[in-house]
Amino acid sequence: MFLNVAQLQVRYPDRARPSVDAVSFGLRAGEVGVLIGPSGCGKTTLLRAVAGLERVTAGEIRLAGAVVSSASVRVPPESRRIGMVFQDYALFPHLSVQDNVRFGLHHQARSDQQRRVREVLDWVGLASSAQRYPHELSGGQQQRVALARALAPAPQLLLLDEPFSNLDVELRERLALEVRGILKAANTTALFVTHDQMEAFAIGDVIGVMSEGRLHQWDDAYTLYHRPATRFVADFIGHGVFTPATLREVNNQIVVSTAVGELTDVAECPLPCAFTAGECDVLLRADDIVHDDDAPVKAEILRKSFRGSEFLYTLRLKTGETVMAHVPSHHDHTLGEWIGIRAEVDHVVTFNRACPVNHHELCSMPCAAHATSAAQEHLLQRQEKP
Repeated sequence: MFLNVAQLQVRYPDRARPSVDAVSFGLRAGEVGVLIGPSGCGKTTLLRAVAGLERVTAGEIRLAGAVVSSASVRVPPESRRIGMVFQDYALFPHLSVQDNVRFGLHHQARSDQQRRVREVLDWVGLASSAQRYPHELSGGQQQRVALARALAPAPQLLLLDEPFSNLDVELRERLALEVRGILKAANTTALFVTHDQMEAFAIGDVIGVMSEGRLHQWDDAYTLYHRPATRFVADFIGHGVFTPATLREVNNQIVVSTAVGELTDVAECPLPCAFTAGECDVLLRADDIVHDDDAPVKAEILRKSFRGSEFLYTLRLKTGETVMAHVPSHHDHTLGEWIGIRAEVDHVVTFNRACPVNHHELCSMPCAAHATSAAQEHLLQRQEKP
């Protein structure tokens, strides 16, 4: 791993609990990693520790194989060859675009500076704006100048702290895709902090979900969404609800009974013995619920949010449970209306019902892993029987 963080802890003397607690993850050369989580979860503190701006109280940070931070080692920030891009851009208003980018290249010959400035401005698509000043640029263009300035000294690692937070939502996602392309073209290893899921999905090769200083999962976007390791990740990523379910085995097939009907022919589902009496909670995403007027299960529309091509409906079943559903926008039903729904679930994500809904503390093993471990043990026992 090019960047390796192992059991990292950052603790401030005036706080009861660590701001970063036993965090471990790795980032390969050329990868873009993203840290995401609610405000105050420790993601920016973690980024600052990697930069060398925060002292480490336990664990270590290795960069290109060398320890740069631990309880006893602290390589100064300026010696780490790390570039940083901040949310406020921090451009010099009295300098032109090219002079802003040239700022960190004073140790190079003038001809080398000019060549490097032209190269990075080409990367970010601003070669024609080299003579302009920051106030003459849009917010997105200013952010690209800040990125070019950070890339100019060829850092071995680039850190980005919520760089798009001052931009509108549509521009943020588009710029995230552009920045990803720039980082890939430059073969730059980067660690990015955001609270916006769409940004994280657009830019990251791998994404870490944090809460209260702990890293719950470090995975690609697809796995985070479809195979969340903890209840917190399942709740934080995407739209969905936890609904009570009962697992049973019928003719060597697992059947999952829920308020929206029985789920069968599902992949990666634990065996009923993994839970007491087969009772558990199942994660139902909004894209697991399909609007079907002919379906026997009916639900009342409590809330709806227009998303352009679709509505996000919050629905209440006759049993009192709620589910969410993505519905094409030409199905414009009114609040209080009852519509038919059915579940289409390819694989079931289960959690122990004993775990609290707002599960912020990490179990010794994630709830889903408890089920998987028990199911594997039961499967081995069945295989061993004659």
